[in-house]
Amino acid sequence: MEDKMLDKDVEDNKVIAAIGYVWILCLVPLFLKRHSKFAQFHAKQGLVLFIVEIFGWLIFWIPLVGWLLGVLILIFAILGIMNALQGNYWEMPILGKYAKKINL
Repeated sequence: MEDKMLDKDVEDNKVIAAIGYVWILCLVPLFLKRHSKFAQFHAKQGLVLFIVEIFGWLIFWIPLVGWLLGVLILIFAILGIMNALQGNYWEMPILGKYAKKINL
């Protein structure tokens, strides 16, 4: 019974979970889908990615280092969107552990 509820949660919230990786739109699933474990998982990772991006603006102008950070953020966002749309719980390397610590 619980597996069916989890599957329904994933199926019903794939798109909104994917939206969580698009910059400040991470707030949409964080507040609109508070009871969805799947949407919250991806939204919290999107929030961490958004925070890194905000701080990244300070160094994006530095050649090579800033560009690599920008590309890495873009890759994480694309991978997060793809995995959310496929219904996977994908934990981002390095940043995923910080997302787990968020309690909203």
